[in-house]
Amino acid sequence: MQADELKVLGPEYFENYELSWLKFNKRVLAEAQRTDLSLLERVKFIGIVCSNLDEFFQKRVGGLKRQFYAGVTELTVDGKTPEDQLRAIRKEVLKMIKAYRSCFLNELLPELEKEGIVIKSYKALGKELQQKADEYFENQIYPIITPLAVDEAHPFPFISNKSRSLAIKLKQKKSNKELFARIKIPSNRPRWVELEHRDGQVTFLSLKDLIIQKIHRFFPGVDVISAHVFRVTRNADIERNEEEADDLLEMIEEELRERKFAKVVRLEIDKNMPADVKSYLIEHLDVKKSDVFEMEGPIGLADAMELTSVNGFQHLKAEPWTPVLHPVFRHSMDEDSPSVFKTIRNEDFIVHHPYHSFETSTQRFVEEAASDPKVLAIKQTLYRTSSDSPLMHSLIKAAEADKQVAVLIELKARFDEERNISWAHRLENAGVHVSYGIPGLKIHTKLTIVVREEHGAIRRYVHIGTGNYHPDTAQLYEDFGYFTCRDDIAADVSDVFNLLTGYAPDQTFKKALVAPKHLRMSIMQLINTEISEAKAGRKARIMAKMNSLEDPLIIQQLYEASQAGVPIDLIVRGVCRLIPQKKGLSENIRVHSVIGRFLEHSRCYYFHNRGNNHYYIGSADWMHRNLDSRVEVLAPIEHPELKKYIKFLFHLYLSDNSQRWFLKSNGKYKRIVPKKGEERVGVHDYLMNHTKKLLDPVPRVSHSKG
Repeated sequence: MQADELKVLGPEYFENYELSWLKFNKRVLAEAQRTDLSLLERVKFIGIVCSNLDEFFQKRVGGLKRQFYAGVTELTVDGKTPEDQLRAIRKEVLKMIKAYRSCFLNELLPELEKEGIVIKSYKALGKELQQKADEYFENQIYPIITPLAVDEAHPFPFISNKSRSLAIKLKQKKSNKELFARIKIPSNRPRWVELEHRDGQVTFLSLKDLIIQKIHRFFPGVDVISAHVFRVTRNADIERNEEEADDLLEMIEEELRERKFAKVVRLEIDKNMPADVKSYLIEHLDVKKSDVFEMEGPIGLADAMELTSVNGFQHLKAEPWTPVLHPVFRHSMDEDSPSVFKTIRNEDFIVHHPYHSFETSTQRFVEEAASDPKVLAIKQTLYRTSSDSPLMHSLIKAAEADKQVAVLIELKARFDEERNISWAHRLENAGVHVSYGIPGLKIHTKLTIVVREEHGAIRRYVHIGTGNYHPDTAQLYEDFGYFTCRDDIAADVSDVFNLLTGYAPDQTFKKALVAPKHLRMSIMQLINTEISEAKAGRKARIMAKMNSLEDPLIIQQLYEASQAGVPIDLIVRGVCRLIPQKKGLSENIRVHSVIGRFLEHSRCYYFHNRGNNHYYIGSADWMHRNLDSRVEVLAPIEHPELKKYIKFLFHLYLSDNSQRWFLKSNGKYKRIVPKKGEERVGVHDYLMNHTKKLLDPVPRVSHSKG
C-alpha cells in the first residue's frame, strides 16, 4: 500500500501498531489485577502477559530493530520512524514491567501464601526440607548442569533464546584473578520444585535459589563472588525471499537454524547484578543499554503458568469447563450408527468452540472420513496443530487406506515451523500429497473438504473454520466451524485447493470471499454499499468482530462510512489502529474489546446491505497481511436461522458489562462495569451456562431431504 492512496495520515488518524498492542497486553494484565477472579486464574494471566511480551520482542521489536539497523527512516501512517517506535515501546514496557511485577510479587504471592501455596527460600526451609532439597539437587540437577568458564581458552558461550542463566563472578584464591562463568538453569526441570504437600499446604523452592545455594559444588577451590540471573530474547523476524528459493522446505529449515543464533533484542537482568558483570554481558551479547531491562526478583514470569497446575486447591482455580456435544450430534445419538455425513446432509450448522466440543465435531469429521469406505478424497489446510494431532493421524490412516489425501501445510506459521516441518515429513512418508502453497503468500485459511461417493454420484462435505485445527487450543480459543455440503460453497472450496496446489491465477469464486485477489475489493464494496445507503437516507449498519484492525485503507473507508452516518460497532480483541468517537471523523464508530477466560479468536462480519443482511465468517482480520499477503477465505452465512445466531452473538458481545472494554477517542480503553441494579453479563459465562444447560444456542436449518 502506498501512502499516496491515503487521504489522511498522522497520529490524529491512526494509532501506532506497537503501542496499540501494548494496550492490549495491558488489558490482559488487568485480568490479573481483578480481585473478583480466582487467585490461580489471576496467576495464569501474569504468565500470559509475560509470554505475550516475549513474543512481542521476538517479532515486533525484532522487526523494528532490523529496520533501524538497515537505516530505514520511512514513517508509519501514524508518523513514526523505527527509532521513534523503539523509544516509545521501551517507555511503555517499563511501565508494564513495574505493574505486572507489583501485581505478582506484592499481591498474588502473599495471597497464595495465605491460601497455603508457599514459595520459600532455601534458608527459610526447615532441616527436613533442606535435606530433601539437597537430595533433589544431587539427583536431579547437578548431573544436568554444565558450568561454562570464559577465559582465553573458553569463548563466551552461546545463550539460547528465552533461557535463564546465571552470570557468575569468581576469584582465584591464590592469584585473586577475577573470572566469569555461566550456568544455564535447566528448563526441563520445574521452575518451582515442590518439596512438600500436606495438611492443605504445598511448599515450593525456586530452582534458581537452589542452584545458587549449591553454586560452590560447581567451582571447588574457587571463591564465588556473585551469581545473578539474566535472560535473553532473540530476534525471530528473519525472513528470506521465497520466490528465489529452490526448495521452500529447505529454506525454512535454514531460517530456523539462523533464528537460533539471531541477534539479541532484549536482555533481562537481576537489578542487583554487579555493574562490571552487567557491562560484561552487554559487551559480549552485543546489546545496547536501551535493550537492558533490570528487575528485582524472579525473571521470566511466563513460567508463572506452572503454578496454576498445582494439585488440589480447586477453590483457587476457575471452575472447570468441559466442551459439550453440539445439539445436532445429540439429536443423532438415537440412531444405531449416527453418521456425521448424514448430519451435514440434513442441515448446515455452526459449532462454537470452546463451548462445543472440537473432538466430537471437527475431529470426528476427519476421523470418520478417514475410515469411511465411501470417502474418496480428503483435503485440508494446516496452519497450526498439536504435536500429536489426532487429525494428522487420521489423514495418515486415510492415505494408507488408498484414499486421495492432500494437505496444504504452512511452513511459515511463526513459532510452529518445526512442528509443521515434522508433520510434513510424516505425512509425505505415509503417501499424503503435501504442498506448501504459493511463494510469497501464507496459507492462513482453515479448510477441510471431504469427497464422498453416494449412489453413484459425488458429494462434497466442507468445514470452514476461524481457528486452527489444533485440539489443544480449541479448548481455550473462541472460534467458529461451519459445516455444509452446499454445492456452491463446496465448489469454491475445491477451487481454493486447486489454486493452492496447481496453477490457477485467474480463479473466480461463486460465494466465498478469497484473499489475496478478491477479499479486499469485496470488503470495500460492502462498506461502500453502506455508505451509499446512508447518504440516501436509508438504513445502514456494519458490525465486525476480529483479532486486529490494522489496514489503513479499510480504516480510511470506515471513517468515510462514519461521516456518511453509518453506525459501526467493531469488536477488536487486540491491535486497533482506528481512532473511534472523534468529532468530524468517527463519531459513529464504537470499538470494543473483550478479554477474559477464553481468547477471542473468531472473525465474523455483518453488513446490512439494503436489508439483505450479509454475514461472513472466516480466518481473515482486517489487516494488510490478511488482505494482501495471505490466502484467506470468508464464507457467507446465508440461511436465516444461522444468521440469527451470529446476530445474537454480536448483540451479546455488545451487551457484555463484565469482560468488555470501550475505546475512547483519546486512545484509552475504559472497562465496562454493570450500572447500579444492572444484571451482570459476561459473554463467556453466558455461553458456558447456555450450552451446559443443554439448550440449543445454535439454530440449524435444513436444506436437503438427505
